[in-house]
Amino acid sequence: MTTKDTKWVLGHKVTPHETSGDYDLMFAETPPNVQGPPPHFHNAFKESFLIVEGEMEFFVNGKTMIIKAGESVDIPPKTLHTFGNVSDKPCKWINIHSPKGFRDFFEEMGMPENEDNATEKSLAPEIINRVMATAADYDMIIKV
Repeated sequence: MTTKDTKWVLGHKVTPHETSGDYDLMFAETPPNVQGPPPHFHNAFKESFLIVEGEMEFFVNGKTMIIKAGESVDIPPKTLHTFGNVSDKPCKWINIHSPKGFRDFFEEMGMPENEDNATEKSLAPEIINRVMATAADYDMIIKV
């Protein structure tokens, strides 16, 4: 696993992996008590999460659920969702977007993991404002 592209994105450590298929594959780690992105949907992207370690709280189409290690959640296009680690332990997870293209969001909005205070910088007000202003450019339609 290469970590040269690992970035902190909105408080989550995200490492992209190259694929030969028409999908983006990420491995991510979320520290305890870290919120996810604002509730949003994708018009074109299908998205799946597989929890590898720990657990993550998901909000999908008005329903809240806890997804634990070994479990997954599949999110079709146009499905309102968000997630966050509400536990006191880290969570490790795999994220897939299909078709390819959402990886650009992580690369553009993330802070390189080796940058000083990258975790905190990934949650800075200017980053949050940039995400809110440009999310739709990445087919991330935020519902506030």
